[in-house]
Amino acid sequence: MALVPPGRSLGLGRTPLWCQVPGSATAFPGAAPGKRVVFMGDDTWKDLFPGAFSQAFFFPSFNVKDLHTVDNGILEHLYPTMDSGEWDVLIAHFLGVDHCGHKHGPHHPEMAKKLSQMDQVIQGLVERLENDTLLVVAGDHGMTMNGDHGGDSELEVSAALFLYSPTALFRSTPPEKPEVIPQVSLVPTLALLLGLPIPFGNIGEVLVEVFSGNEDSQLHSALAQASAIHLNAQQVSRYLHTYSTATQDLQVKELHRLQSLFSKASADYQRILQSPQGAEATLQAVIAELQQFLRGARAMCIQSWARFSLVRMAGGAALLAAACFLCLLASQQATLPGFPFYSLFLIPVSWGLAGAIVYAGVLATTKLKLDPVVLGAVAALGSLLPCLWNAWAGWRARKHLATLLPIPGPVLLLLLIRLAPFFSDSFVIAEARATPFLLGSLILLLVARLHWEGQLLPSKLLTVPRLGSLTPTGPPRHNGVHALALAVGLLICLRLAGLFHRCPEETPVCRSSPWLSPLASMVGGRAKNLWYGACVGALVALLASVRLWLRCYGNLKSPEPLVLFVRWGLPVMALGTAAYWALASGADEAPPRLQALVAGASVMLPRAVAGLAVSGLMLLLWRPVTVLVKAEVSTPRTVLAPFSGPPTSQADLEYVVPQIYRHMQEVFQGQLERTKSLGPPTVAAYQLGSIYSAAMVTALTLLAFPLLLLHAERISLVFLLLFLQSFLLLHLLAAGIPVTNPGPFIVPWQAVSAWSLMAAHMFYSTGHQPVFPAIHWHAAFVGFPEGHGSSTWLPALLVGANTFASHLLFAVGCPLLLLWPFLCKSQRPQKRRQPPGNEAEARVKPEEEEEEEPLMEMRLWDAPHHFSAALLQLGLKYLFVLGTQILACALAASILRRHLMVWKVFAPKFIFEAVGFIVSSVGLLLGIALVMRVDGAVSSWFRQLVLAQQR
Repeated sequence: MALVPPGRSLGLGRTPLWCQVPGSATAFPGAAPGKRVVFMGDDTWKDLFPGAFSQAFFFPSFNVKDLHTVDNGILEHLYPTMDSGEWDVLIAHFLGVDHCGHKHGPHHPEMAKKLSQMDQVIQGLVERLENDTLLVVAGDHGMTMNGDHGGDSELEVSAALFLYSPTALFRSTPPEKPEVIPQVSLVPTLALLLGLPIPFGNIGEVLVEVFSGNEDSQLHSALAQASAIHLNAQQVSRYLHTYSTATQDLQVKELHRLQSLFSKASADYQRILQSPQGAEATLQAVIAELQQFLRGARAMCIQSWARFSLVRMAGGAALLAAACFLCLLASQQATLPGFPFYSLFLIPVSWGLAGAIVYAGVLATTKLKLDPVVLGAVAALGSLLPCLWNAWAGWRARKHLATLLPIPGPVLLLLLIRLAPFFSDSFVIAEARATPFLLGSLILLLVARLHWEGQLLPSKLLTVPRLGSLTPTGPPRHNGVHALALAVGLLICLRLAGLFHRCPEETPVCRSSPWLSPLASMVGGRAKNLWYGACVGALVALLASVRLWLRCYGNLKSPEPLVLFVRWGLPVMALGTAAYWALASGADEAPPRLQALVAGASVMLPRAVAGLAVSGLMLLLWRPVTVLVKAEVSTPRTVLAPFSGPPTSQADLEYVVPQIYRHMQEVFQGQLERTKSLGPPTVAAYQLGSIYSAAMVTALTLLAFPLLLLHAERISLVFLLLFLQSFLLLHLLAAGIPVTNPGPFIVPWQAVSAWSLMAAHMFYSTGHQPVFPAIHWHAAFVGFPEGHGSSTWLPALLVGANTFASHLLFAVGCPLLLLWPFLCKSQRPQKRRQPPGNEAEARVKPEEEEEEEPLMEMRLWDAPHHFSAALLQLGLKYLFVLGTQILACALAASILRRHLMVWKVFAPKFIFEAVGFIVSSVGLLLGIALVMRVDGAVSSWFRQLVLAQQR
């Protein structure tokens, strides 16, 4: 390879290749003595290479929606700097094409404009180049069909590299049989072309070519190759020496062998330089030895950096397995009479601490290294011993395996089908299609079970008592047509939500849904307006359905502040969301004079919606009881005889006036009569039957609005389907959940499994995948279009909320699985008699009766011990289902650690499941805490009512 070191170099692109090697300022190739390096563009370079540039023009680059700030800033300084000549290396880092891909995609008209601009820039640079200058146009990555990058697909790892010089870099005569050596790196190649040192941390191999020709040309080519490869090998040898002295990760024997190989090849190369004539064969052998050294060093580093700790893997798996098994055992015992909190929690903690102390003492005496992961695993296994002993005692007493493994057989089989394929990369890739299939299968299984148990009867047989039927407080018979309609509607919603899918990059035949892109990426005003109308319609339908549900159960009649917020605050939030969508979809089309107004509104509207949501949640926690209270005074009433027209005679006056007088006398003396004979007034409270679920539905709606803002506009249709399918699923599950009173309230395993599958289904329906390239980074700029400065926790929180919105919503709403059966299976309304009045009133309204409200969820309040036990059991079951998923992913990543797809499929899947479990755990705690807060507020309200009555 002929190397022509130019006098000057100009780098143009998104990230020149040498910046990928981290290091200090001295590691930057342009920081060599006598080199003047000028930079302009992405301000990330300021932190990567502080003090490395003789002159720099940095521009903010984190806002992916900004297409022009960085590019226009570069163009303002690029040509004047070139003409000044006060530089040796000039680097221009453009970002417009990258940001345009993230914002609009590769096929948007804005992308054509940015590419045309880059063409004009390159043309202008070529016209200004001098003969001793090399132009390098490079990209650090490619772009998918959606405009994203970060994965290892062909479109993402393929990047352009263009070199241009007014003078020839290589000889004009092409080689007869060029052969390119594989496994090379462009980093050392480009550094040598630029006349710069190879980066210190590079372990790649320089690109060389083997030419054929006469003896002089072959000798010249071989010497050039040997010189380049020897420089490359010297740099790798220095790196290995420095790295091996700092750490002990490298294999000692292999390192000595490679160093000996390099010493021999270097000595041979020095001898050839002294007498090069007739040393063509020896020179080729030296080149082969240097290449062998470079490839051996690369293989040794890769093998050393990919080592795994089997002890820690086993310890982590033991921790997860112990936690899952403890949740299973505790959920089994939670609803038993006299739940042994002490023996199931305090004693395991003491056993775990004792085991950890013993293990630490053994390690201290043997002078072994203390591993905290293994220590935690030992403590977890020790804490399981008393739980296992209690479970074994119960199994021996009852002689039934269900006491040890309480999960029903079909649900256990479905759980195994869900978890076992996590060990297959094909299933993990296709999980977005398998999850709705499993959920649909579970729905059909539930309908079949209801039919098999005889709970789906024709409507005319619902009122006919059957021999051996359940008590009136048990599960009533349901109309089979109604249950089938719920199942069919749920399956249709699952199918519609599946249309919003994102294809994994491993399935090139699949095409992602175009509806996942924002409205700003659409071309055509009519289609954009229609989609905007559909999104606003979905938003209005979501708000209307929630308010209709609250009005149906009477929870919008209370004068409480929370009810007022639901009436007026939620419509304002919906209006702000719709306005933000309108601005975000047409911000680029706004007139210049309105740009400032649009930018300000784009900042304030999302923050206002989020602030209203937080305010609503605070109101919900402060005054969660939405009860309408009426004071009814039961006093005798004088019934006036009907009389029409004014009195016309003395007889009429003698008849009417005494009655009016007696009525006024009773009104003035009513208070005294009540305190003496009738006691305090009667207080009637309404909407108590849905007091818990109303608070849960309100909280979920308040959470949904800010989460919806973090997604693209058309995902609002998915959120509407989410609420609809959750409603249908809860009604269908309530048909199979027995409600007994008094007694324990048990949520079956099939309901918990279906709820967790619904959360996973929504994760994929909102355009997410368990891989890092699929993360919706644009969520970090909702409400912060100019970026976050140096802050990192807020954008991480916004992106995390976007990614794990389904986990949070379904975890917070998990207590609805317990509340909904009581809401749907209310008792038969009872009659209450009004206190009798005088005989005249009795004749007018004989035996006046009024229906009482059904108890519904107040039956839970009447049994506080069973209510608390049911909440605990439901939370433990949900954690068990999620914990088994993490355990399966951890085992898959551990067992398949040498698999080709471990870092592509199994490791990201485990990371996403782990973070999702943390979010779900926090959401579950918040949901249970909200139910407990409502329960405490109801109890406090009743106590205040009793005190008021006693006064």
